[in-house]
Amino acid sequence: MITVVAGILMLGVLVFIHELGHFCVAKLAGVKVLKFSLGFGPRIVSRTWGETEYLISLIPLGGYVQMLGEGVGEEEEPLTEEEKKRSFAEKTVSRRMAIVAAGPIMNLLLPLMLLPLAYMVGVNVPTFLNDPPCIGYVIETSDAAKAGFQAGDCIVSVNNHEVTTWTETDKALIPLVGARLQFSIDRQGQTVALDVPAENGSLEGLQSLGLMPMRDAVIGTVSAGMPAEEVGLQVGDRIVRIGDQPINSWYQLHNVIQQLAGEQTRFVVQRSGHQMEFVLAPKAQDGLWLIGITPQQMMEERKYGFFEAIEIGVQRTGELIDLTLVFIRKLVAGHVPADNIGGPIMVMQIAGQAAQTDFSTILTVLSFLSIQLGILNLLPIPVLDGGHLFFNLVEIVWRRPLSLRAREVMQQIGLGLLLMLMVLAFYNDIVRLFLQGSG
Repeated sequence: MITVVAGILMLGVLVFIHELGHFCVAKLAGVKVLKFSLGFGPRIVSRTWGETEYLISLIPLGGYVQMLGEGVGEEEEPLTEEEKKRSFAEKTVSRRMAIVAAGPIMNLLLPLMLLPLAYMVGVNVPTFLNDPPCIGYVIETSDAAKAGFQAGDCIVSVNNHEVTTWTETDKALIPLVGARLQFSIDRQGQTVALDVPAENGSLEGLQSLGLMPMRDAVIGTVSAGMPAEEVGLQVGDRIVRIGDQPINSWYQLHNVIQQLAGEQTRFVVQRSGHQMEFVLAPKAQDGLWLIGITPQQMMEERKYGFFEAIEIGVQRTGELIDLTLVFIRKLVAGHVPADNIGGPIMVMQIAGQAAQTDFSTILTVLSFLSIQLGILNLLPIPVLDGGHLFFNLVEIVWRRPLSLRAREVMQQIGLGLLLMLMVLAFYNDIVRLFLQGSG
């Protein structure tokens, strides 16, 4: 329930900021605003202040600002000369474009306020992101495994771009999505060249290629009612041996437990400088053998001063915009699978997870989603803000607006494309939920 509520609240914030952009610029341009609604469909509550009715509507998946002269509903009737002065349709092209563009621009500007605040409050980041890009584990059948990567490999460069940390390497991969990747690897003092073909999954960095960071076999959480808790294993314990098998990493631990197949075995752990022994048997659950532990995630909190937080916030905003544009470009080119597209359900999940963490994470997630919303609305698809901007550009070039019939046809085409995109997004969301529920 908290996931749904958090998702609705976060979407509400982003929609409010978007529509507030339209509303404020319309007022500045002298346009009469009839309605300001959060949500679509039947109204839940409404109140009129001045000449504008403010509503909260039933379907929380968007919102709208209805202006005089947009040609819908009661505004289809001819306007008086006095009303025309405050009609959206009667304003100059430049003013109409400013009103339309204001919504997406507000979404793109919002992270410039939220991210600096998050960095001043303090952000928690995994410590491995600042470590050298050395590989702790290679997922079987992944792009990286097929290319010949091995545990212990350290990445020196990507497509001749030198890298020294995981963060630098992930950033270097962003513009290379869908391109052939050429890695220079340090393998036990020897330089090795490895290639990953163009049809790779590097959109989300090294881990989406199948490369995992070094991770010690230290327990981060112990699940109630599972074998680990029953025998007395604790958070912070380092597992050093299972049976006769020495354990050097979390990934090795996972594989050894699967090989036990439920057999009762001796676990040797290091706790506060002392070695202790426990005997337990893994339990079958969801197709895996489990003892009820998760790895320790080493995090560090970073806080920044006012000016440094602004600088980093601006830089991070630019990176998120660049990542989104790269994703769209690679998606259109067919280099990124369509199952990467997420919809409202995925947004709800992301928002719900963020709401259960900390304030800075909530601000960061809001910033990311705000950028997605802003750029999506700027796409030149009729019914979106970008489509209206396209119509206005055509009017500037041709020195006359498109005919009503042409706009109606393009709006219908745009609506069809948008509906297909929404169906695909909902399908992907439902598939993800099913896979999570069955895994």
